[in-house]
Amino acid sequence: MAQDNDKYTYRITWSEDDGEYVGLCAEFPSLSWLSDTPEAALKGIRKLVEEVVSEMMKSGDKVPEPIAAKHFSGKFMVRVPPDVHRQLAIEAAEAGVSLNRLASAKLSQ
Repeated sequence: MAQDNDKYTYRITWSEDDGEYVGLCAEFPSLSWLSDTPEAALKGIRKLVEEVVSEMMKSGDKVPEPIAAKHFSGKFMVRVPPDVHRQLAIEAAEAGVSLNRLASAKLSQ
């Protein structure tokens, strides 16, 4: 089970408010682990996720799929106000690129 938990998306960051490192897991946004070193924060959040997944499995709850295991098509729809759409279309035309290419470039910044 612990090996499956290695596929989740973990992140360690500094918490100025707590004065410690915080371990986070994108697939379990309500969980966190505080520690005085980044290594201990990672170890703590991984152990916590392992425990939560184990409990979810025991109770028959659906366990989140790791983001890394999901397949993405590369397409999604975004709704923007008409004036933003117009401004982006103008910007794309002036740059000599498609609106899709312009939006993709802006999103990847």
